[in-house]
Amino acid sequence: MYAVIETGGKQYQVNEGDVIFIEKLAAEADETVSFDKVVAIGAESGLKIGAPYVEGATVEAKVLKNGKAKKITVFTYKPKKGEKKKQGHRQPYTQVKIEAIKA
Repeated sequence: MYAVIETGGKQYQVNEGDVIFIEKLAAEADETVSFDKVVAIGAESGLKIGAPYVEGATVEAKVLKNGKAKKITVFTYKPKKGEKKKQGHRQPYTQVKIEAIKA
């Protein structure tokens, strides 16, 4: 059984036991979070698609840790103007493990 959930403006296809990195949530490590924006649920009996979400379906997950991704360099410049700017960015994330899919 799998589910397609929506969080942080993105959609993820998840199975029970999957470990995924998502946009940062306001939850501490070892907390349980519930995703109620379930777009679709697939099982052996068939595919159930919501409009826009499947009613009564939730996905339970356990927060493993919060962190920041590797640093990327953002460099912008305007040619022939002597204008340049160098910045770094580290995107925050939350690592979660999918515990249960409830349809």
